[in-house]
Amino acid sequence: MREQLLIGGRWVDAAGGGQLPTRDPATGAEIGRCADAGEADVDRAVEHARAALADPGWRDMPPAARARLLWRIADLVEDNAEPLAELETRDQGQPIGVARNVSVSMAAEVFRYYAGWCTKIEGATSPVSVPGALHYTRREPVGVCALITPWNFPLMIAAWKLAPALACGNTAILKPAEQTPLSTVELARLCVRAGVPDGVVNCLTGGPDTGRALVAHPGVDKVSFTGSTEVGKAIVAACAGNLKRVSLELGGKAPSIIARDADIDAAVAGNLQGALLNSGQVCAAYTRFFVDSKRVDEFAEKIARAADGLRLGPGIDAASELGPLVSAEHLDQVAGYVATGVSEGAQLVTGGTRADGELAAGNFFRPTVFTGVTDDMTIAREEIFGPVLAILPYDDPEELPARANGTEYGLAACVWTNDLATAHRTAAAVRAGNVYVNMLPLLDPAAPWGGFGASGWGREMGSHALDEFTETKGVWINIGGQSR
Repeated sequence: MREQLLIGGRWVDAAGGGQLPTRDPATGAEIGRCADAGEADVDRAVEHARAALADPGWRDMPPAARARLLWRIADLVEDNAEPLAELETRDQGQPIGVARNVSVSMAAEVFRYYAGWCTKIEGATSPVSVPGALHYTRREPVGVCALITPWNFPLMIAAWKLAPALACGNTAILKPAEQTPLSTVELARLCVRAGVPDGVVNCLTGGPDTGRALVAHPGVDKVSFTGSTEVGKAIVAACAGNLKRVSLELGGKAPSIIARDADIDAAVAGNLQGALLNSGQVCAAYTRFFVDSKRVDEFAEKIARAADGLRLGPGIDAASELGPLVSAEHLDQVAGYVATGVSEGAQLVTGGTRADGELAAGNFFRPTVFTGVTDDMTIAREEIFGPVLAILPYDDPEELPARANGTEYGLAACVWTNDLATAHRTAAAVRAGNVYVNMLPLLDPAAPWGGFGASGWGREMGSHALDEFTETKGVWINIGGQSR
């Protein structure tokens, strides 16, 4: 498989001829090569995106026609659901059931959701106090949008950036992570098949240098990035030169609070899924478990036993419950965090090792549970992005907000309780963009998604995404009584 760049409606090689390999994380085998875009390719993509932004065929497309276009993309995603899911699994490693029922399904639903918004992006009249003046607002596209996506859910996150950007009339340049480019390239191909005008959607594959060139380009009006907090900070600095609009969905270290009155079996089942979806490679994964000291032993024993019983294997195997980590480099990072946890005094209950035997060639790490974790330990403070669970006991519920909020992140949190008052009080006290009560960290196109602090700026999905991809213009009309 050899993929090219999509620039101005044409599939082309990188100007410099460079290519990057992409590998199956379950085996380490190379499954394809993608063009490695350089600065010249970025320049061409931006040029075509700017031209498309001014082209009447896109600029003046009626909202209803734009809605039909997004709906066609959704239909094509659904029509190609099985090959898309298999591509996502082989490139990223996630279990095939997750690829089908989360990644591909959500991608289609996001395009349908924003197809509905195309005809509802409205301005408003303002009750100004200037005599003889009419004031109204227009919502207009931001312009050329660089959409930079991560490697954990490449198709789904590309969709939830691209769909609102197009619904608002912008043009876009997709830049997938170099580890998992294939499904994003396929999404760009489906956009072409759906009839998106040339230059409206462009796709550049490549490494970090490609992303840096795109972020720094003066012809890009907005950057929407999902990824690490470290890279997010670098993007903010790079965008300061021409004050690009920036939205960021960054890291997380989600606390899950298990109250004394919680249904422990339900909490174990829910937290296991909330922690280990996609092998823990989820920014909202439950990672810090604050358990009432009266229930902590029961919770730890049950969740460790359940984690130890999960079946590791290639994501393409429907029997696999836990797939590989995305790369050998990331596998080393996760293993390093586990070693640090042990050295700092946390008690390893289960896991903590790479898989051996027939899985040794892949990037497999056994689900890992620590007890005896304290708030100052590295595994309780830093984002691991892997199948590592840290259990921390508490005695006084009054101490929970401060401890749960004791990181720089604020993306997601969870509460397990049978008491309604506890649920509402805790949800209000925890500083996080999304708080879940007795449930998994689920997403929906209609619900805003984003975080506080080092977890990012702005919100994706819901009506909030329209604010990220539009500018508000005020128009003043002299209707009498003003000097001309």
